[in-house]
Amino acid sequence: MREALRGGQRVDPDDLITRLDAVRRFLTAVDGHLPDERLVPAHTLVERAGTRLALSRDHTVVALAGATGSGKSSLFNALARLDLSPVGVRRPTTGVAHACVWGPLDGATRLLDWIGVLPRHRFIRESALDGDDESALHGLVLLDLPDFDSVQHAHRLEVDRLLGLVDLVIWVVDPQKYADRLVHTAYLREFHRHRDVTLVVLNQADRLPPAEVPRVLDDLRRLLDADGLTGVPLLATTAVDPSGTTELRASLESTVAERQASLRRLAGDIDTVVERLADLVGPDSAGAGPDSAGTRVLTDALAGAAGVPAVTTAVEAAYRHRAAGVTGWPLVRGWRRLRPDPLRRLHLPGSDAAGGSTEEPGAKPVAATSVPDPTAAQRSALGLAVRAVAERAGGDLPGPWPAAVTGAARSRLGDVPDALDRAVAGTDLDVPERPLWWRLVGALQWLVTLTAVAGLAWLALGYALNALGLPDPDEPMVGEVPLPTLLLLGGLLAGLLVAAVTRPVVRWAARRARLRAERRLTAAVAGVGEEHVLTPVRAVLTSYADARDALRVAAGKK
Repeated sequence: MREALRGGQRVDPDDLITRLDAVRRFLTAVDGHLPDERLVPAHTLVERAGTRLALSRDHTVVALAGATGSGKSSLFNALARLDLSPVGVRRPTTGVAHACVWGPLDGATRLLDWIGVLPRHRFIRESALDGDDESALHGLVLLDLPDFDSVQHAHRLEVDRLLGLVDLVIWVVDPQKYADRLVHTAYLREFHRHRDVTLVVLNQADRLPPAEVPRVLDDLRRLLDADGLTGVPLLATTAVDPSGTTELRASLESTVAERQASLRRLAGDIDTVVERLADLVGPDSAGAGPDSAGTRVLTDALAGAAGVPAVTTAVEAAYRHRAAGVTGWPLVRGWRRLRPDPLRRLHLPGSDAAGGSTEEPGAKPVAATSVPDPTAAQRSALGLAVRAVAERAGGDLPGPWPAAVTGAARSRLGDVPDALDRAVAGTDLDVPERPLWWRLVGALQWLVTLTAVAGLAWLALGYALNALGLPDPDEPMVGEVPLPTLLLLGGLLAGLLVAAVTRPVVRWAARRARLRAERRLTAAVAGVGEEHVLTPVRAVLTSYADARDALRVAAGKK
């Protein structure tokens, strides 16, 4: 039976610390994304394990746990070979935990402070009369716990607390209540992940006929196997006979000498936590991220909400308006200037915008635009697009992660309207004020207009001279047409011809300006979608991937 408690593999301290750090990374990754109640056991594990590893590694804390009347206090005294824990008929007998330390108490003081055993309930099992009789147990801290079925609720709470802190548990059952449902369902079954640090003793075996002891042990073994505790050591003990604790004492000696119980307990705790968290992660293929189709739908919805169609229409109209003001017939240009510029009416710049994000250091503030507010249909389309992005990105994630992705996608929707307005206002729409070819056409228009004006002035001068009775100067002739008339009519016809040729070119250039503005505005609103929707979604997916990898390491998988 000495080898029974060493049946498990040795736990490497470095591997254990690596797994514990992985649990910490998991908690960091899921912070703010998963319900806190699902993470309480993991937080408790990190806190307890970190403290236990920082305390004495040379001590092994063993607890005797049992029901009322199981004789665990008598067994505690028998192992200590001293009357330390009160034994009596009155139930419950043990109300607080008692501790017996083999070896100097100084090394175990901080450990017992952390466990919560009061100083007056601590005993040292060290005597000059013992010689080396107790040396094999040096480093053992043996606890006698309150009865877990006590009628005092505080006793049961104290048992549950201490069971989470000790390194090894010896479950003490008696022939009368070894099959009690409470001990199996509420306690033993919950320790299936801690088989390497669990031992069960059938105490008070002296109350059974010798022939009945094997039968009772076989029945108890059957119950333990049903609890998932296959292979857990099972011993028969009696506190009234000094030889009745020999096997148990030998197992404790081997456990103390091995110095593995605390590591195995923590490894079992990690296994338990990982098992409870396993449903929170899935395969590597889950959570690949927002796809291109969902991103396009989102960008289109943002463009609609930002008023991009209205702005691009204004860009095309502004191009034609400005072109007409430069290339049109000079005599009607002033009339055109009375009409408002479509872009100026929306408080949008043309080519004088700084472009880019207005939030960069040193960028000039951009005033709010007068772009029409999005309609109810456009707002609804944006909400549906955001939801679709979240569903396509996180729909295949397990547990509460899809809700976390959806929450992240919607987390900054309140900032989107202002961000869209700034994006539109800060986009260089590339609408020229006076490009070179406009000026050339405008100069040509002025030339033909001045020609017509010169011809008109010449004709007016001739009429004036005739009216005054003055001699009419000879008018040069071009063929059979007087030169002044030719200048007037030619200038007018040339102006109309230039306007007719220029008009389709202006319309074509205006459409190109609209397409350029549309591309730039689409890129700007896509940036808003990236910052306010896609980036939060990717942050959650990154956290999920980090949590999945960390949990895999915590589970001991490479």
